[in-house]
Amino acid sequence: MTQTGSHFPAMLANLNMLLSRYGESMMWLARYMERIENLARLLEVTEAFVRNPDGSPGWDTILQINSDEERYAAIYPLPPTEENILAFYITESSNPTSIRAMAHMVRENARSARPLISTEMWMQLNVFTHSMMELSTPDIRRNGLSGLCNRIKQDCQSHFGITEGTLYRDQAWLFYLLGKYLERSDQITRLIDIRYHTLLPSGETSGSQMDITQWGSVLRSAAAYHAFRRLQPVTTTPANVVGFLLKNEGFPRSLMLNLRQVDSTLSALSTHYNLRHQCSPLQERIINLRATLEDQTAEEIISRGLHEYMTYIQDELAALQEEVSVAFWPVTPFTIREDAPALQ
Repeated sequence: MTQTGSHFPAMLANLNMLLSRYGESMMWLARYMERIENLARLLEVTEAFVRNPDGSPGWDTILQINSDEERYAAIYPLPPTEENILAFYITESSNPTSIRAMAHMVRENARSARPLISTEMWMQLNVFTHSMMELSTPDIRRNGLSGLCNRIKQDCQSHFGITEGTLYRDQAWLFYLLGKYLERSDQITRLIDIRYHTLLPSGETSGSQMDITQWGSVLRSAAAYHAFRRLQPVTTTPANVVGFLLKNEGFPRSLMLNLRQVDSTLSALSTHYNLRHQCSPLQERIINLRATLEDQTAEEIISRGLHEYMTYIQDELAALQEEVSVAFWPVTPFTIREDAPALQ
């Protein structure tokens, strides 16, 4: 009995570290799946709707949205071409933001959290990640970019549906949700920032009348076109689009809704699992972010500097992710941890 009792604290510590690793894996699993779906949508919409002044697809805007200009230039010659951009974002293993590389990270995070993942989730993720990691240039040419992107979006949505229907509602579920909502918040600010300024013709100023098709591409990139049209069947202006994507409380990918969801998820962690000490400073940051959004109209945000405000939100979300890591899975001399993926 004495010998067994002497090992109990060490066993408990190991269990706590293991649970922390599960939480980290579930959060990044959700974030990577969101990124894959978002990237597939960006590629599809860019090919169909986004045009440079010479009429060619604006592939370079995807590099800007993901802050990948330097990484791309280190692998491919400039200027960017359609063939190289597609290879960079779909099949390039050395690019951590490519679909192939992110599918690998999904697989590794799912493997790490395997004891918590339902059989249905595991099977679907296995099939999906294997198919993404086996993608090649002939696959893209054979099926067409639109067909491939539709398949990826459907597989990601299948994952989200299976997860919602089968994952047990405990801490693992809450960390999964936290990752999902943080990723959506970050992605929508990047999309708005880059697309808004890319669509401005040379010599024009923010707020000028823009081509409806081009603004429709912004909405389509966020899967927001039909939801926006339900509220704005006639009028499409920069302020309307920006306001909808930032402040609408009913659209699943809006910044306002996802910040509220992050707050609610942290509140559930705090009250259900006695993690108030860890969650309180995180919630304070989110509350401040929500206040800055609620206190401004879309027109005021644009006139005061949309780019500056989006950069501020992105910096705050990156700081929040770092604080989550420190609070819930700190690196100690007794733990071995792979480098956490950086926010892109």
